Amino acid sequence: MKVVILTAFLLLAIKFSMAQSAVENEIRKLDQLEAQATISGDTITLKKLWSPGFVVNNPANMVVNAEQIRQLMKEGKIAYTTFSRVTEKVTITGPIAVTMGYEENEPEKATDNAGKKVTRRHTNLWLKEKEGWKIIARKATIIDVK
Repeated sequence: MKVVILTAFLLLAIKFSMAQSAVENEIRKLDQLEAQATISGDTITLKKLWSPGFVVNNPANMVVNAEQIRQLMKEGKIAYTTFSRVTEKVTITGPIAVTMGYEENEPEKATDNAGKKVTRRHTNLWLKEKEGWKIIARKATIIDVK
């Protein structure tokens, strides 16, 4: 009897782990898609990925919403020649996923630190909504400028 219970528990744990891995892979892909849309200024894709109430505590130490971010992009105040994101950790709790890692970018145009290499830490908060996973909040903090 103990063997049957232990086997059932093990199978349940494996099934949960596989489901968690599938969601984690999806979140990692979405995190990269959001990074690519940011570097290319693809506001159509960003609008699909961002929740309507999306907010960012940005590297300029301002809290901004999606409309303000789009305006900053339009003004050339969010523009990059290179942008890479490394997601080091994904934590999933029910309908919420948190990604953490670092980004390296080279700002251009009217962006702060234009022409320099900027490294920053990031945290993105994703929520499973009816339409799929949407990023609802983000924090990016500069840790190095060269």
